[in-house]
Amino acid sequence: MPYAFLAPAFVILLAFGVLPIVVAAVVSTTNLNISGLADASNIEFIGLDNYRRLFDDADFWRALGITGMFAVVGVPSIIVLSLGVALLLHRSDGRFARVLRAFYFMPAITAIVAISLVWGYLYNSQFGLFNHLLSLVGMDPVPWLSDPTMAKWSVGLVAVWRATGLNIIIFLAALHGIPKEYHEAAAIDGANELQRTFRITIPLLRFAVFFVTVTTVIAWLQFFDEPYVLTQGGPAGATTSVSLYIFQMGFRYNQFGFASAGSVVLFVIIAAITLIQMRLRRADVD
Repeated sequence: MPYAFLAPAFVILLAFGVLPIVVAAVVSTTNLNISGLADASNIEFIGLDNYRRLFDDADFWRALGITGMFAVVGVPSIIVLSLGVALLLHRSDGRFARVLRAFYFMPAITAIVAISLVWGYLYNSQFGLFNHLLSLVGMDPVPWLSDPTMAKWSVGLVAVWRATGLNIIIFLAALHGIPKEYHEAAAIDGANELQRTFRITIPLLRFAVFFVTVTTVIAWLQFFDEPYVLTQGGPAGATTSVSLYIFQMGFRYNQFGFASAGSVVLFVIIAAITLIQMRLRRADVD
């Protein structure tokens, strides 16, 4: 009976999780393009040529470096920000606190295209709200999305803002699971609020922090939506992540086999980093 209940989820995971990975691995060894989709006779087996091209492509390594930069900056930013807001919301109660929780969660359930379009108007160099506010204090307009360096920070800010809401809810759920007796005992022993936070609350959130870290790292390594909608990977490729690079190779340049090779490499990178995190977590528990 337990296997019968697990079967639907297993079939869905197999069909939409495992099978696409296998298909991508097979396609990565071919020269598949649109003509190959129409006529299978145009598909040729080319072995590891796509991987050789990929590793010789400077644009791929640049996209990988940009993705790594986003992950290195974005992951700790999201964790610190979401944990800090969750701690503040956990201390407050009442109707206003519940409204705030819903407010912070809104970006997580809003369509990313809608979010990016709104932020695109805010960043607009001619009539955007941000530059208008800067002009009120006598400052020059900022090229939020047209300067390569500024575009990275602008796109990353949108991603951090969007991802924070869901992680706040996760941390709040973990905070509600901490017994109040721990804090009461520490308060009787003379520990102040700050000491209780760092010596009781945060250590007891280790599993929640681990979960958020793993999921956030995976999300940043698959970073696609914000740069695609806001900048299309520009200016001059400054915001082209690996996922966006793979998308462009497949659907702009009609190189499905080459794009599949990039997908397989990205999958291996994500799997390796996730396994390392799992090992570190296991060693910490032991």
